Amino acid sequence: MATADVRGYARTNPARVTAVLSVVGYALVIGAFAGVIPLFPELGRGAVVLFSDLIAVVNTLALTSLLIGWRLIRRGEVEKHRVAMLTAFTLICVFLVLYLWKVGGGFEKSIEIQQGQFLYAYAGAVELVYFAMLAIHIFLSVVAVPVVLYAVILGLTHTPSELRDTAHAKYGRIAVASWSLSLFLGVVTYWLLNHVYAWTPR
Repeated sequence: MATADVRGYARTNPARVTAVLSVVGYALVIGAFAGVIPLFPELGRGAVVLFSDLIAVVNTLALTSLLIGWRLIRRGEVEKHRVAMLTAFTLICVFLVLYLWKVGGGFEKSIEIQQGQFLYAYAGAVELVYFAMLAIHIFLSVVAVPVVLYAVILGLTHTPSELRDTAHAKYGRIAVASWSLSLFLGVVTYWLLNHVYAWTPR
C-alpha cells in the first residue's frame, strides 16, 4: 500500500487505525514482560542501569516537548506546536523501544530503602508513596495510548483548518494532561529508585 493510500485510510478511519496500533503496542509490552517475544539482545547489569538513565533523559525531553507544544498552541503557533508534539511523540516511541529492551533483555528493579538513607525511619510510608506514584505512572501510560495515537493520527492526516472540525483539540488536551503527569511521575520514581534509595533486581 502506497504512503498516500495509508494516509488516506488513516484519515477516513482514525479510530480503526488507533485501535490496531494500540493493540500492537499492548501486545509488544505484554510479550516483553512475559518473555514470549524475544526481540531484544540480552543486557547485563551495567547496560540495564544505562538504559534506565537513558529512559529518564528521554522522558524528561518528551515532557518538556509536550509542555512547550501545549504552550505554543495556546499562543496560536500551530506549526511550532505540531513540531513540538511530533517531537514528543517520537521521543515516547524511543522510550518504548528502550523500555521494552530493558525489560525483555534485562530485568526490572525493586526499591530498597536501606538504613541511613533519606527518611529511613518512615520507610513503609515512603514505599507506599513510591508505589502509588509508580502505579499512577503505569496506569496513565497504559490508558493514554489510544488517546495519544488518535490525536496524533488526526494531526498527521488533516490540515490545521480541517482539525477545527475534528476531535483533535479535545483528545489532544487529554493526551497532554495524562502523558505529562505520567512522564513526570516516571522521572520522579526514577530518581527515588536510582539516586535516593537502593534497588535490587527482580
